[in-house]
Amino acid sequence: MNNSVKNQLNPIGEIVTDEGAGLFQVQLYPFYRDGLKMLVSFSHVIVLWWADGHDNPNDRAILTTELPYAPGIEAGVFACRSEYRPNPICITTMPIIDLDLPNGVITLPWIDARDGSPVLDLKPYTPVSDRIRDFRVAPWMQEWPQWMEEAGEYFAQHAVDFGE
Repeated sequence: MNNSVKNQLNPIGEIVTDEGAGLFQVQLYPFYRDGLKMLVSFSHVIVLWWADGHDNPNDRAILTTELPYAPGIEAGVFACRSEYRPNPICITTMPIIDLDLPNGVITLPWIDARDGSPVLDLKPYTPVSDRIRDFRVAPWMQEWPQWMEEAGEYFAQHAVDFGE
């Protein structure tokens, strides 16, 4: 391993969720709130978060997993969005419903993270960097919608318990 790589992460906040109340937020720690300046100019945010419920030697050693959304299909962790990873870094792109700059709170319509999960970073969604016109997906995802705006209805009709 490269000696210049630091083995330290500095969470900038945490996920706040109450699914029953429909509450999904990113809460930044006070020190990092100035970093939200101008994020309100964007419609979507990319949230990088730590799947801390899977931060243990056993889950970090899992390199293949059965896909909950494709029964009978097993894939490597680098070919899926599983929370099982050598480093349990997860990524979610969501619309920004509200941004409370003074309190460091970003309200989202939903996020696939547990309450209290550490937030590692935020990035604005920018089509020039984050959207690809010509792409290929695995056969088990061929029927999935191509756009996030259509995903909610699709997954509601094809309910899968993604549980953590």
